[in-house]
Amino acid sequence: MNITMAASECAPFFKTGGLADVIGSLPKALAKKKHSLTVFLPKHRSLPDDIDRQLVFEGSFDVFVKWRKQYCGLYSLQSEQVTYYFIDNQYYFNRNSLYGEYDDAERYIYFTHAIFQSLDYLNLEPDLIHCHDWQTGLIPAYIKAGAYPKPIKTIFTIHNLRYQGIFPLSIFDELIHLDSYHLGGVEMNGAINFMKSALIHSDWLTTVSETYAEEVQSSYYGEGLDQLLKQRSHELAGIVNGIDDELFDPLSDPTLPTNYSNDPLCKEQNKLAIQEELHLELNPKKPMLVLISRLVEEKGLHLFTHIIDRLMHENIQLVVMGTGDSQFEEQFHSFSQRYPDHFRFLCTFNESTARRLYAASTFFLMPSRFEPCGLSQLIALRYETVPIVRETGGLKDTIQPYNEFEGTGNGFSFLNYNADDFYNVIRYAISIYNNPDHRNTLLANIYQTKLNWQHSASKYEELYKKVTLGNEGNLHDDDRPDISSTAYREATLVLR
Repeated sequence: MNITMAASECAPFFKTGGLADVIGSLPKALAKKKHSLTVFLPKHRSLPDDIDRQLVFEGSFDVFVKWRKQYCGLYSLQSEQVTYYFIDNQYYFNRNSLYGEYDDAERYIYFTHAIFQSLDYLNLEPDLIHCHDWQTGLIPAYIKAGAYPKPIKTIFTIHNLRYQGIFPLSIFDELIHLDSYHLGGVEMNGAINFMKSALIHSDWLTTVSETYAEEVQSSYYGEGLDQLLKQRSHELAGIVNGIDDELFDPLSDPTLPTNYSNDPLCKEQNKLAIQEELHLELNPKKPMLVLISRLVEEKGLHLFTHIIDRLMHENIQLVVMGTGDSQFEEQFHSFSQRYPDHFRFLCTFNESTARRLYAASTFFLMPSRFEPCGLSQLIALRYETVPIVRETGGLKDTIQPYNEFEGTGNGFSFLNYNADDFYNVIRYAISIYNNPDHRNTLLANIYQTKLNWQHSASKYEELYKKVTLGNEGNLHDDDRPDISSTAYREATLVLR
């Protein structure tokens, strides 16, 4: 199949979160299955210079955002059987931040229009466009409304429902190339909602884990869109993410002091190196607990900060790395001063340091309040570190709690969003790990855990075939959520 993907970030070009890792890995996994893959991305300022020098200029043309006529430069890069196209516009994308700008609506509407213009310019005719997160949420609406004349099938993946792309209602007339018939398909609660637009107009929806697909249909996790997702439940699939197990490989990772594979003694050498680097007690047998995260409430940090004083009475070392909300940064700085012999806070994010921490740690902590998929627990497993997670979203789907009677499981988990439960499962995990028989069984289970994209890419491949062959669940306009039957009429405005 000819598959086009559209996203706002992609590793190793630019990254703010797990979306970039998915777009950096999934197209390559699909290309290995002999599909033709193209990926459209904005050409953000943060594109590394060494990659920028490799880009090939394909051409330039004008892109309209209502009355605004804007330049578009189109660049390409071939890598591992995938063609990446970069949309260049200095006014929109030469920014310090990928998101959070005052004109994000205009920037990503321009990106949407530029993708359609690029498809025409390159004479590309994809069988399907796979859109990712709110930044691409208008693409299915333009296709379904007829504003782009070619009837391409669309799939939309929700990576995190919390971030929806909500903007003032006025941008509909100011920026969006649809007539008033289609307002009902993009409006929610008196605002334009890019995420809702995608949920209404896409031929099929996916989330990044089976459990999250169920969770988002509840009021607790649904972020106001749960009823809409319930109505589309027959066209909603959960497909868990994987990781690039060649990129994340402790046997060849150049950032590690000691490379290893299925070797606890070599892994301990990495712990000694981190202990020396962070001026902690040099003791390879002492359990080291690591948390690497954006420091925001949804990551379960209220639970974590509530139990740190109790944890410091255990014979452990604790390392936290990340940046985010000032309240958490201040709390972790305070803990590092209160417990200088056992606690370290790295108020930064550095990829190479993060990999050394994955390799050094005994346990990796993820007490998330919600987690659509999570990649950190998969990286931890790849580096033979034991995850301790809350049973939510992809954490529930990828981490099976260790059963000491049956010898099954690849980590530890707790269900209730409760600090005491989190504390108790940490203590239990330490006791299990201190038992050589249980530790060896647990590590053997971790060694056997499959983490790459092969299985998930096959699931996407099956879905692509289902949608493009016209078997997308007998989808009809009258089966859609009751928004406005006119949301699917042919638009009277076109992209130019």
